[in-house]
Amino acid sequence: MACCTTPIIVAADITTCDVLVVGAGPGGGNAALHSARKGLDTILIEDHPAIGTPVHCGECISDVACENLNLELPPHVISKRVHGIRVIFPDGTAKKLTEEGYVLEKHLFERWIAEEAVAEGAALHLSHKLRSMTKQHDESGKFTGWLCEGNGDQFPIQAKVVIDASGVAGATSRILDLNPRGKVIAGMQYEMLEVPTDGYLDFYIWPEYAEKGYLWMIPKCDGRANVGLVTEDKPRTKKALDEFIEITHFKDLEQVPPPWKEKGNPAFGGTIPISGPYETTYDDGLMLVGDAAGFTSPLFEGGSHLALKSATFAASVAAEQIASGDLSAAQMSRYQKLWSDEFPPYGKILRGKTALFDLSDDDMSLMARCFPDEMSDMGPHGKLAVCLRILLRRPSLYAKRIIPAMLSFGYSRAKFYGW
Repeated sequence: MACCTTPIIVAADITTCDVLVVGAGPGGGNAALHSARKGLDTILIEDHPAIGTPVHCGECISDVACENLNLELPPHVISKRVHGIRVIFPDGTAKKLTEEGYVLEKHLFERWIAEEAVAEGAALHLSHKLRSMTKQHDESGKFTGWLCEGNGDQFPIQAKVVIDASGVAGATSRILDLNPRGKVIAGMQYEMLEVPTDGYLDFYIWPEYAEKGYLWMIPKCDGRANVGLVTEDKPRTKKALDEFIEITHFKDLEQVPPPWKEKGNPAFGGTIPISGPYETTYDDGLMLVGDAAGFTSPLFEGGSHLALKSATFAASVAAEQIASGDLSAAQMSRYQKLWSDEFPPYGKILRGKTALFDLSDDDMSLMARCFPDEMSDMGPHGKLAVCLRILLRRPSLYAKRIIPAMLSFGYSRAKFYGW
């Protein structure tokens, strides 16, 4: 356990801490939890008045992720046990990727992590929005921390390390002009009732409705399910989702506000970064985690596993550098090495995703028909057999980079942080 260093001497009306975590989503909550566990004086701020709302994602997490994170989920945050993903291609061909996991009640999950952080000693402040950051130095010019300003009764805050878990908004990137705004994809979903399911997450790759994205049915308890899509055609998001529902078995099912949204429009969602990790994920006394760093799985945009894991890396680096007294960017760069050594090859996956969406609907469906019914069974020899089968049926697909497109599905598995 790393011990806290002597507090920085500042004016009496300034709140001081070792670590300031910005944003109480899964990445922020986990960063605060692990920082507090390491004995660091930790403050977690959230700009919303409540944690976990609005929900911006499909709400699922795999067994692989839970094992990797040593995460024991309490029963009250679990909505449903699920068996994996079924991918449905434009002609209706469906292939399974069986990997056990859970669908969560995401708002309860995020609150639970924050509560765990508080139980370990972190201070939580809601309705606190970070507005500015100024680097602090001692008389020799050595970086000593950040002076953070914003709204809320705890500001200003003097923090030795800031962990940015502010999501796609990227608070520190915006304030410090650290990274250009990345490309985003729009997501929207409804919670629906009496949705039939066999315990798989249904992912539809139907470009007619979800341009360079996909649609989904994510089952929950009591017959509920999230039915939604992500698409690069942001102005058409709701219209495309409604059109998809009209031509599927979801047509006559009731749409209701989710439990955390008691009334009003039942649609909910947000934007998701899709450009891959930002070039800069650290600075003097600063690290970016989760969506704030651009960490999402490129094909199906899963982000929870990546956010939770990057948070553990950030907390470890914060503890070690605070203990050593060196918060310079040169030392904080160890954070970028940790995640880049662990996370999948984003460049390769993004190229595969681009190749996939360059295919016609017919090409995609032909590829799908060449896959085995259980895609998780494809080892090296199985992948080679699939490639040969595809190229024998349509040799022209080699020039369309069918092999990278096919491999993008493999990199969407849970062990590659797909969900």
